[in-house]
Amino acid sequence: MEKVISAMTARRNLGQILEKAFYKGDSFIIERAGKPMAAVVPIEQYRQWQRERDQIFAMIDEVQQRTRQIPVEELEADIEAAVNAAKAVEMSELSSERETIPS
Repeated sequence: MEKVISAMTARRNLGQILEKAFYKGDSFIIERAGKPMAAVVPIEQYRQWQRERDQIFAMIDEVQQRTRQIPVEELEADIEAAVNAAKAVEMSELSSERETIPS
């Protein structure tokens, strides 16, 4: 469960917040003057985010290595074509769903 707490509450109850994050899996958004400033999340969630981030950056590095010799204009044209194809599929699926919904 995600809870929003003030910085003062976080300061006074840090031990309890840490226990709830670790044992119950709760997350806390810490605000100061109504503005979100930080978050306390279970360590396993944080580590999962780190692994996912590392995987994404590894994929980006791989794509950069494979496309290093391809001219930018060609890459941009390929990306535009892929985006347009994806939009066409999405529009087709939406129109199919509308046709199957009884009036």
